[in-house]
Amino acid sequence: MADGFFTIEATDSAARAGVVRTAHGSFLTPTFMAVGTQGAVKACTPDQVRDCGIEVMLANTYHLMLRPGADTVAGLGGLHRMSGWAGPMLTDSGGYQVFSLSASNRVTEDGVTFKSHLDGSEQVLTPERSMEVQHLLGADIVMQLDDVPELPTSEQREAETMRRSLRWLQRCREALPEKSAQGHRQRLFGIVQGGLSKALREESAASVAELGLAGNAIGGLSVGETKRQMADILGLVTPLLPIDRPRYLMGVGFPEDILDAVMLGVDMFDCVIPTRSARHAMAFTSRGRLRLRNAAFSRDTGPIDDACDCYACTGFSRGYVRHLLISGEFLGMTLLSIHNLHFYGEWMKSIRAAVEKGRLADFAAEHRAKVSGGAA
Repeated sequence: MADGFFTIEATDSAARAGVVRTAHGSFLTPTFMAVGTQGAVKACTPDQVRDCGIEVMLANTYHLMLRPGADTVAGLGGLHRMSGWAGPMLTDSGGYQVFSLSASNRVTEDGVTFKSHLDGSEQVLTPERSMEVQHLLGADIVMQLDDVPELPTSEQREAETMRRSLRWLQRCREALPEKSAQGHRQRLFGIVQGGLSKALREESAASVAELGLAGNAIGGLSVGETKRQMADILGLVTPLLPIDRPRYLMGVGFPEDILDAVMLGVDMFDCVIPTRSARHAMAFTSRGRLRLRNAAFSRDTGPIDDACDCYACTGFSRGYVRHLLISGEFLGMTLLSIHNLHFYGEWMKSIRAAVEKGRLADFAAEHRAKVSGGAA
């Protein structure tokens, strides 16, 4: 962008290595953003997350507007000060969470009325309200409110929600002040929708791109489609989005899916997989996934991953971490969350280095050969 928000520093075919600059510092792309739904990454302190090489934290508008409330967050200094996260932050719009409550929500052109999952109170979320809440929360990057259809659905319904999302994006753009309640600039990203319909995806991508927003996201994937279907949509959509703006694939987080998407031109990712997997005793390692509940690890004195230098791997054994997890000790969840997040941080650094050297295809082939044995 002309104002320096995003700069591409290297390319390798469709893949890019870049830097995004915000009021709370810069981050390198491709990047993986840690999900901190309530303003905290589960089981980890901000310092622990940063030490894993994670540069961006994502928080959730829906959850924070209900508890503790956007005004309360603003009164505590905004998300950054309240959470102790000094780096860049992104907030999603709350749309996905609201529409996952499809049995109790009521959608009109104005917005959506739904019942709080906390106390059953009636709530209203419009594009303007979503921008107001995100303005008070104070993230550096904010997302439009989109109309997310229930799945599975018809192409007619996909078309209806996609075009409503475009109209809501215009309203979000008009409603968001340039600066947050804390006084720093916020950047709005639009979201490309359209399900698995190539025609709808093309229409959505072209319309979102026309607005010249700071960045653009691709939503509605990783919801049950095949890997080939996801790749086909990404291969169609990413060339239609401005080359000088970051591209964000929402909710996609398995390492191999991230690698495939980077090769198709995506820059930003988020997912709960690293920390959720940790709470279920699943480790990501240089040789594939490891299920630590397996009794074979009960007396294993080795680290979670002998190729990893994270806090968990340099100080604790597989056997001990397994014992903690089996016993329900919070320390086990913390140690494995640290390891998984560190794996993701190193994974993104490795992908970026491969892009910079012009050998991403070779890197991908080497990785697939290394993990072809599958999980333990």
